[in-house]
Amino acid sequence: MRSFIRTTSTNLDFIELVELLDADLAIRDGEDHQFYAQFNKIDTIKNVIVVLEDGKAIGCGAFKRYDEASIEIKRMYVKEEARGKKIASQIISELELWAKELGYKNYVLETGIRQPEAIALYHKMGYHIIENYGQYANLETSICFKKSV
Repeated sequence: MRSFIRTTSTNLDFIELVELLDADLAIRDGEDHQFYAQFNKIDTIKNVIVVLEDGKAIGCGAFKRYDEASIEIKRMYVKEEARGKKIASQIISELELWAKELGYKNYVLETGIRQPEAIALYHKMGYHIIENYGQYANLETSICFKKSV
């Protein structure tokens, strides 16, 4: 049985999943990893989804306030052995629902050009590419997306 738990960044399953995510990103990003890592701290994230299947954590995602009307989706990850089951799509849907309940109307996110699976997922979920924002402006290795409700 699969369940989606709303929690915070203090959740131990979330912390473990983020460690796996960071290990994967270190390989994908190579020498750029340290630069991106500074923007991926989790100590103050209040809105986290952890996916459990048969009681075991298999995926996660989070969001933080970006501006008055927008959230930024962060820390998306599904364990390798659980991929291909539409879990990432379900996480995005759960994050969007939660953000909508809190009154947010726009969702933004950043991913790297070396993450084709993520790029395909965001397109499939109705996100469109926007000009790189904030700390990602002028970075050729980043792609930013947005979706509005």
